[in-house]
Amino acid sequence: MESPTAQKSRKGLSRLWHAAGYSLAGLRAGWQETAFRQEAIAAMVLVPLAAWMARNWVEFALLAGSVVLLMVVELLNTGIEAAIDRIGPEWHPLSKQAKDMGSAAVLLTVLVTATIWILALMQRFSV
Repeated sequence: MESPTAQKSRKGLSRLWHAAGYSLAGLRAGWQETAFRQEAIAAMVLVPLAAWMARNWVEFALLAGSVVLLMVVELLNTGIEAAIDRIGPEWHPLSKQAKDMGSAAVLLTVLVTATIWILALMQRFSV
C-alpha cells in the first residue's frame, strides 16, 4: 500500500495517470449510491436531449451543465456523509449539521436544475 501523500510527490503524466485512477474509483464508489446512480441514468437521457433542444452552445451548457452539476453535488454530499460516518456512529449535532447541509446543497441543485429544464421546455414548446 502506498503512502497517503505519495500523489503529492508525483509529477507530470504519472500524477495525471494516478489522479485519473482516483477519480474513476470515486465514480465507481458513487455508482454504489442509489441517488447518484439515478442521476447518472437521467444524465444519459438528459444530456443528449439537451443537445437536441439547445439552439446554441449557451443553452446546451445550461441544460447539460445543470445535470452534471447535480451529479457533482451528489458526489460531494456522499463524500461528506462518508467522512462523518468514518468519524463515528454516535450522534453529534455538528455531524447532523454537516449531513443536513450536504443534503440542502443537493436540494438546491435539484431546484436549479429543474427550473432550468422546465423553462427551457416551456420556451421550446410554446406556441
